[in-house]
Amino acid sequence: MTLRPFHLAIPVDDLVAAERFYGDLMDCPRGRRSEHWIDFDFFGHQLVTHLAPGECGKAETNAVDGKQVPVRHFGIVLDQKQWLALAARLKNEGVEFIIEPGIRFQGEPGEQGTFFLLDPAGNALEFKYFADLGQLFAA
Repeated sequence: MTLRPFHLAIPVDDLVAAERFYGDLMDCPRGRRSEHWIDFDFFGHQLVTHLAPGECGKAETNAVDGKQVPVRHFGIVLDQKQWLALAARLKNEGVEFIIEPGIRFQGEPGEQGTFFLLDPAGNALEFKYFADLGQLFAA
């Protein structure tokens, strides 16, 4: 399985807050920028935060395993070591999670760690790992 970098543009209502969140808290290197947008290297993928306050807001949720998962969200699949380190760092920073770090399907095919949080503009993000990355697209 070969994964390629993606490009994702998201709305934000404050570029300074977006830069603090993605650049400082998430430790994503900054790329090009203008007065209306900033590019970030989001774990090897291009994330562009566009100033568009009217498009920001809370996503609807669906129940998944007894938790309310934001329907509109994006995120990244990390390896387990990266995921554990990021979860610990965010907890130490006092980040408020929508869904706390936890393991789904523990000891079963498809075992994965996952957590959700919001950026300052209300964009929902999911961070996960798979015990076996080959299970990423398993049916």
